[in-house]
Order: sequence, then C-alpha cells, then structure tokens
Amino acid sequence: MSPTVPNAGSESEAADAPYIADTRRWIERAVIGLNLCPFARAPYLDGRVGLRVSHATDTDALLDDLCGELQSLHAADPQDCETSLLIAPFVLADFIDFNDFLDSADAAIDVLKLEGVIQVASFHPQYCFADSSPQDIENCTNRSPWPILHLLRESSIERAVDSMADPDAIYRRNVDTLKKLGWDGWARLWRAGAAGE
Repeated sequence: MSPTVPNAGSESEAADAPYIADTRRWIERAVIGLNLCPFARAPYLDGRVGLRVSHATDTDALLDDLCGELQSLHAADPQDCETSLLIAPFVLADFIDFNDFLDSADAAIDVLKLEGVIQVASFHPQYCFADSSPQDIENCTNRSPWPILHLLRESSIERAVDSMADPDAIYRRNVDTLKKLGWDGWARLWRAGAAGE
C-alpha cells in the first residue's frame, strides 16, 4: 500500500510528484532498505505515513505549513496517519539555515501546546552531525533528497523505546552499516532500478 498523499489527482499533486517519488525512494532504499529505522517499515507499508510537499520559498511560509501539518497530524487517527513528513524542496537548501530553523519548529510545537505530544526530527541533503565532518559517511543516516521535517507522535516514540533493551544501539548499528557500505555503496542505492535488483 502506498503512503498517504493528499489531494490525489489534483494539479498540485502532479507538480509535487517528483518530490514525493524522491522521498519514497529514500524511505524504501535507505530508511527501510538499510533498516536505519526499524520502526518505519510497518506504518509505511500500511499507508500510515503522510507525505506533503511545502511550496514555501521562505521560512515564514514554511513555518505556516509546519503549523498546519502539526495540527493535521494531531487531529488524525493514528490508525490512518501515524506520522508525517513535510518535504521542503524550495527553501533552506543550506544545512546551517535549516538547522537554525529547527528552533522555530520547536517554538511552534510549544505555541500549539503540542509539547510532549509531537516532536520534529530533521533530515537534509547536507546533514552533518555536530561531532563529524561533512565527508563522514555516518551523516547519511540523516541525509535525505530534500530538506524534510519529520513529525512524530511522542506516544509512538515511547512505544518504540520501551520495546528495546538498548535504544542507543540503533545509532551505533547505523554507523556500522554505513561504514561497511561506504560512499560507493551509498551511491549504488540511487541507481535506477536499484530497489529491484
């Protein structure tokens, strides 16, 4: 089953299709394919992952879209939409600017009184952890084709953490996976038809 994509058949969705396709490829080949997030497979295959493209070209408009998406996810039944990805292809191409925007995202959660209910995880084509250099392969755990704000229900995170003896093992395993894969292996993931090889 495909992830949830609103406004099916509309002109807007046709324009959004390439960004949705890129994001689906990334989820299927990296997030699920490399098992970077062991909790992603079930909601994705069940069609409970919302994918929305923001047409914002500045941070104010992106913040408006984020607030709308936060409210939509909060109002949705988790059986219909467990989590949501807001894809932002037209703004915050620079990772430092994107990282700075996360303070505004956290402030929006507070203003909407969703603290402890929803949190935002971040993914970006230039993602770089604070203790690493841009050339380190482990940054690819959070590198996506476009800037993405991933809206997560806190209750889902709590269930996932409670189901694991050592939640920190996920990050350590991901680093090992990517180091074994290397940059050549990472590049092979994105070749046409790679998912079906």
